[in-house]
Amino acid sequence: MEGIPHPIPRTVEEVFSDFKGRRAGLIKALTTEVEKFYQQCDPEKENLCLYGLPTETWEVNLPVEEVPPELPEPALGINFARDGMQEKDWLSLVAVHSDSWLLSVAFYFGARFGFGKNERKRLFQMINDLPTVFEVVTGNVKQPKDQSGAHHNSTKSKSSGKTSRSDSQPKVVKMSPPPKEDDDSGEEDEEDDEQGATLCGACGDNYANDEFWICCDVCERWFHGKCVKITPAKAEHIKQYKCPGCSTKRVRV
Repeated sequence: MEGIPHPIPRTVEEVFSDFKGRRAGLIKALTTEVEKFYQQCDPEKENLCLYGLPTETWEVNLPVEEVPPELPEPALGINFARDGMQEKDWLSLVAVHSDSWLLSVAFYFGARFGFGKNERKRLFQMINDLPTVFEVVTGNVKQPKDQSGAHHNSTKSKSSGKTSRSDSQPKVVKMSPPPKEDDDSGEEDEEDDEQGATLCGACGDNYANDEFWICCDVCERWFHGKCVKITPAKAEHIKQYKCPGCSTKRVRV
C-alpha cells in the first residue's frame, strides 16, 4: 500500500532498518497519534488494514488487490472490531497483529534474498532486542515485579533533583530516566538489569546520554521529549504532565 517506492532491503542490516521504520510508524499510530488512527478506522467502511511504512509513518487503507501481494498483508478488517470492545483492548489486539505482520515482512525479505541460518538468527536477535509493539502499547515492557522499582526510582529521581530545583518542581524536567540513578543502590543485580532497560513509551527505544526525557504523572512511563513534542523549556512550565495516551483516554459507548 506504499504509494512511494522504497528501496528493497537486501542485507540483514537493511531488513532490520526497514523493520524499525515500520515498527516506529505502527507505534505512533497506536500511541502518540492514536486519536487520528481511531477516527480513520470507521466501522462503516470496508475492510481496512494498518500499514507501517519504512519512513516511520503509518496509514490505514484497503488491502492491495494484486494476488499474491508483493509483501505479506497485515490483519484485515481491524475497523470492524473498533466499537465492539474497549478501546485499550482493541488497540492491544491491533498491536499483536502488527507484531506478527512486522515479523512476516522481515522474514519474507530474508527468504526472498536467500538469508542463511546465521543471517536469520542474527536478524531475529536484532529484532528481539527491541520490545514488541504490544509491549510498548500496553506498557508491559518491564517484568511485573519491576513496577514497584520503577515507581521507587521515579521518587528517587524527583528527590535527587531538589539540589538544583525547588521542591515543587515536577519530575517532568529531569534529563534522565530513573535507571541511571540506580548505580549505587542496594538492589539485586537482576533487578538492576531490568531497570536499566527503561524504554520510551512512544518509540520503545532505550535511553541514551544527553537525551531529554519526560515522565507521565498518570501512568509513570517515560518518553523522549522529541517523541511527545515536549522541550526542556516547555517542561519547566508543566505542573502535571499527561502523555498522549493518558490525555486521550475516555469512555467509549
